[in-house]
Amino acid sequence: MPSFKGYYETKNLDPFTLEKAYEALKYERSTIGYYDLPTSSLDLCEEIKSTLLSSTVFFNTIAIVGIGGSSLGIKAIDRLLRASTPHAKKIIYFENSDPISIAYESSRIEFAKTLFVVISKSGGTVETLSIFKYLIHKFDIDLTHSSQVVVVSDEGSILSQFADYYHLKRFVIPSNVGGRFSVLSAVGVIPLVLAGFHVEGVLEGAKSFADNFWARKEEHLLQKAAFYVSNAKVSPVNVLFSYSDTFEEFGKWVVQIWGESLGKRNARGERVGLTPISLIGSVDQHSFLQLIIEGPLNKTVTFMHIEHSRDELMIPELSLPFLEKSDFVNGESFNTLINAQCQATMQSVLQSGVSVDEITWECIDELSVGKMIMYYELLTSAAGALFEINTYDQPGVEHGKKILESYFTNK
Repeated sequence: MPSFKGYYETKNLDPFTLEKAYEALKYERSTIGYYDLPTSSLDLCEEIKSTLLSSTVFFNTIAIVGIGGSSLGIKAIDRLLRASTPHAKKIIYFENSDPISIAYESSRIEFAKTLFVVISKSGGTVETLSIFKYLIHKFDIDLTHSSQVVVVSDEGSILSQFADYYHLKRFVIPSNVGGRFSVLSAVGVIPLVLAGFHVEGVLEGAKSFADNFWARKEEHLLQKAAFYVSNAKVSPVNVLFSYSDTFEEFGKWVVQIWGESLGKRNARGERVGLTPISLIGSVDQHSFLQLIIEGPLNKTVTFMHIEHSRDELMIPELSLPFLEKSDFVNGESFNTLINAQCQATMQSVLQSGVSVDEITWECIDELSVGKMIMYYELLTSAAGALFEINTYDQPGVEHGKKILESYFTNK
């Protein structure tokens, strides 16, 4: 299970601030639905296995048609657990209304062996519906009682009404679960269970962390939220520096939940928020690190790494002419090298005066993935409570959607 360590000053944090955040989240439990998903979604796992799994066994590919909260969390879990779940079915993602991507991804589909999972919380997401129309047309999908299309949406949405009209298999996203907090609902559970991932383990990890949080055994989370919010004007940029390529999609999920939840106007009309940036080490040591160390002191950095890799690849004891400069790592594992790079970079960032914290995964497994999903969801909610905003709406995004619609309707 992951462990957490902060290298920033916490002794000056007001205990009242920590209590305020905890009580706000405790109050939200009765109205915000994601808190209950680690438990309630266990029944959903069983339902899928008993009613849907047998009828979809001949599919070898899951095509996800969805964007944002309807895809990012699925991609994160898929990427993190794919290496340890070699039997999992292939998942193809249709997200962006980019004709190049749509054409390429659809060319990879063997139609007869593909299950399409169409996901939209609102039911009216223009990218999702447009791509869905394209796929229906391209593959001449017979929607009447089709066993190849599964819909996940809010009860009563236009997409749900469409699914009912054609008697498609349909699953409901709880109305009190926001899209970007929905990965542990039907949004993520349906495709990941059908693909063959052990979702129950992910839910168990999420529940374990949540239980510890409510028992006040994860105070570091409240301290981090309080530190970030109290220093938001000085350090408004939060960098997640993850030392493994497998964290790339997880970082994108963090960027969405952090940015879309916290970039708001508070009750006084003031613009608040924290700007998330996701980096991959050691690759971005050769790009963004220079800006962190010698650029403006307006950032905090979270370093994330894996203590033990399941693949102990070794650097050969090989000395080559003119390349002897790198011989000091000969005989070491690549896991040792990337962790040493993480530690060295973290020390250099600390020495430059930047506030840092560290998340160490003992290994990547279902429990750890679930724990980290719940960690970032709770951290986001705690920061939102301290900013005194509605963490769960997105008025700026909705405004853009209205402008887009008017662009086409007024042509």
